[in-house]
Amino acid sequence: MRAGAGAGRRRGGTAAGLFGAAVLVAGTVLTSGGAYAQPSAPPSGTATPGGTASPNGSASATGSASPSRGAGHGHDREGDQDEGNGKKSEKNEKTAGPKPKNKGASESPHPSASSTTAGTPTAPPARPAPAAPVLAAAEAGAGSGLPTAQGLQQALATVLADRSLGTVGLAVADAADGRLLYGSGENAAATPASTTKLATSVAALSLIPGDTRLTTRVVKGAAPGGITLVGGGDPTLTALPADQVQIAGLPADPDTAPASLDALARQTAAALKTAGTTTVTLDYDLSLYAGSPQHKNHDGENIALVQSLMVDEGKVDPKSREDAPARVADPAGQAAEAFAGLLKAQGITVQGKSKPAAAPAAADAPVLGRVDSPTVARLVERLLTTSDNTLAEAMARQAAIAAHQPASFEGAATAVTQELARLGVPMTGVTLNDGSGLHTGNAIPPLVLVKLLVLAASDQHPVLRPVLSGLPIAGFTGTLGKRFGSGSGAAEAAGLVRAKTGSLSGVNTLAGTVVDADGRLLSFAVMTRTSAAADTARAAMDRVVARLAACGCH
Repeated sequence: MRAGAGAGRRRGGTAAGLFGAAVLVAGTVLTSGGAYAQPSAPPSGTATPGGTASPNGSASATGSASPSRGAGHGHDREGDQDEGNGKKSEKNEKTAGPKPKNKGASESPHPSASSTTAGTPTAPPARPAPAAPVLAAAEAGAGSGLPTAQGLQQALATVLADRSLGTVGLAVADAADGRLLYGSGENAAATPASTTKLATSVAALSLIPGDTRLTTRVVKGAAPGGITLVGGGDPTLTALPADQVQIAGLPADPDTAPASLDALARQTAAALKTAGTTTVTLDYDLSLYAGSPQHKNHDGENIALVQSLMVDEGKVDPKSREDAPARVADPAGQAAEAFAGLLKAQGITVQGKSKPAAAPAAADAPVLGRVDSPTVARLVERLLTTSDNTLAEAMARQAAIAAHQPASFEGAATAVTQELARLGVPMTGVTLNDGSGLHTGNAIPPLVLVKLLVLAASDQHPVLRPVLSGLPIAGFTGTLGKRFGSGSGAAEAAGLVRAKTGSLSGVNTLAGTVVDADGRLLSFAVMTRTSAAADTARAAMDRVVARLAACGCH
């Protein structure tokens, strides 16, 4: 969006800030909701985030509304893309079977504006990034200037008739109070693909304090001379040197920089040398998670084995910029071997090959080193902006732990379902089998996706705000970085739309917020099943949303 474009398009004297302009500027609130882990300041060896929680629980965010520094990395793959990747096509949004062939449109990763992530579109946009809040809402009285069902029906009739959309479900609501303004098949459950991540993110942020960090530790083992690397469920832990870590193709900034395995090795080596130890045996503790680590639609590219210990999301090449990079067969074992190599560089000899621990590390085992991830709020923004499958599954398991459910695919689905119901989300027709949306058996009606967005926008739930700030910005960031461009028929909505994308074979979805011509913030969900090519179907969906942005629809 051109700077000030939203305000310039408004008719009727509307105001500038969404919910007090808190979402995009400096008011992201990160209060608690009952997580299992420790909200703590980063220890030595980890980056200090730019948005630090203040005593009252709100974050002092340093991010601006420009997507050049926004929410969580810029990767656009739906499931992998971490510190070493910049581009990504929606992995999750590709085909969900073994070795998906149709990778679909590449979605370049970019951040959104409530945090200070360094992520700019890898694809060209030549346009300047939006400088003003793109989630501006009208301050008119309740119902004033709202689109009408008749107005929306007339405005959308032509674009919804596009045959490339196939079977379409649509819901449009007022983001301020959640009232449904227009729907077509809005209650019919459909395959959500990566828009499942909205459900995962809302539940995770509701259950876990936003300033919580995921800790990877090394502790003394039970046997003399033994040490244990304890996985804390942080897939963004990196084995790369700090100067090689990139997010969306740019150097990482302090707010979103991943925890460093090298820093952990340095801490551990220093502690061992202080104790007079230079030779150890190494095992690793994966007890945080339960159940099978393999996703039903695991293909070795869109997602790694879901283990509580891994580095660089289990990518074979941590600096790969591929849409669906190859994953190592044993992420935890590979992480442990990388750690052993880093210890060696610090003068510590690791005897034999590292192996899984025979039992969980003792709760009171002396800690030799620890490193912490970015905050959960930043991780949620990242997984939404880049549609990161591996990170989404990690967040789903953290939600399960916070809800006292098994940290498995099944336990995570139960935790998310129960938490959404507790929040008042209508769950009729909802079926969840994972946290990323790769599972083809997931089902969510369009109206439920809209309700999730309305919930995240509510003044009553400020802890959910990263769900909105993590949404890709049309034409600029994340999985929308290459959409809404010139010649698309939807270019005028660039910058006015923030939405989560979703694609599987024959399925394309889009759910987010849009500022209409009156400056009114609307929540929407478009869900399609079609035999048309993915790029064609996505372009048709973009034109539907662009039509919402172009009219007052009274």
